[in-house]
Amino acid sequence: MSRIRVLLIGCGAISRAWLASALKEKEIEIVGLVDIDRSVAEGKAKEFNLASAFISADFKQAIKKTKPDAVFNCTTPEAHYEITMLALKEGCHVLVEKPLAHSLYHAKKMVDQSEKSKKILAVIQNRRYYNYIRGMHNFLSSGKIGNITIVNSEFYIGAHFGGFRDKMNHVLLLDMAIHTFDMARYLTGSDPETVFCKEWNPERSWYSHGASANAIFQMTGGIIYTYLGSWCAEGINTSWAGNWRFVGTKGSAVWNGMDGFSAQKVIGKKGFIRKVKNLGIKFPVRKEENEGHRGLIHEFIQCVKTGKKPMTSAQDNIKSLAMVFGAIESAQKKKEIRIKI
Repeated sequence: MSRIRVLLIGCGAISRAWLASALKEKEIEIVGLVDIDRSVAEGKAKEFNLASAFISADFKQAIKKTKPDAVFNCTTPEAHYEITMLALKEGCHVLVEKPLAHSLYHAKKMVDQSEKSKKILAVIQNRRYYNYIRGMHNFLSSGKIGNITIVNSEFYIGAHFGGFRDKMNHVLLLDMAIHTFDMARYLTGSDPETVFCKEWNPERSWYSHGASANAIFQMTGGIIYTYLGSWCAEGINTSWAGNWRFVGTKGSAVWNGMDGFSAQKVIGKKGFIRKVKNLGIKFPVRKEENEGHRGLIHEFIQCVKTGKKPMTSAQDNIKSLAMVFGAIESAQKKKEIRIKI
């Protein structure tokens, strides 16, 4: 296969990260840019020197006109379903901004269509492609602190985005917690079974709904995962990957989502508090082509060329999305609910 012809739909602020990474891939040709505000698409074409790209405000017209091999869907969550379904039916592979869909029902329909069309549908879960997160995954998988039994994560950032997020319902759970939930699944190799969640909007929140949430998940393998989060917590912010504690059958580890790490393994067999040994970690060497958006887009394109399935395929990612909608349902019903995928 020659260069992969890509049509990018949705030219808002997040598309800049997509384009900056995609244009470093020699096997990608950006054949078109689409936005409901045509001038925004024109601005992105100028910013990234894409003079030959087809520009349109109509995604249906653009897909038929450019006949892309793949569509990058960078639109708002409400638009993911319609655009992705058309692209798949037209024979395009699709990489979509998170969350996969605005409802679990639509997500299942999208997964079904990708399988029917025999095309890749993947989600830009870029956290999985950072060396710190891969390093933590490798550490936990090594069994150095035994089998994981308890996982706690904290996400506290006061983010003033403006725009559509300010008016979103369930803004933290729907737009941001998907990253942390997906990390919990990736880091532990476990999937959700049940959830109990409390969601609220704190005093002085600049969001209209649901800027904070606490959730307790029962995961496969007997793991209890607790999420604490707020998107209107100003001061002493966590990293975007959050702060984490992992408790295993042989010890514990804490991690700040970046290079802040400490772990201890129990070596003593007697005493009220048993003697422990400090453990180190080796993070993978950072390589631009493996990092964040660049790493994910690179893998996606290689999978398009080879037919392999990317790490963030919709078939896997729908399990992380189910955690989001499970938490929302629990908060609304004020009870623990069983997560069904």
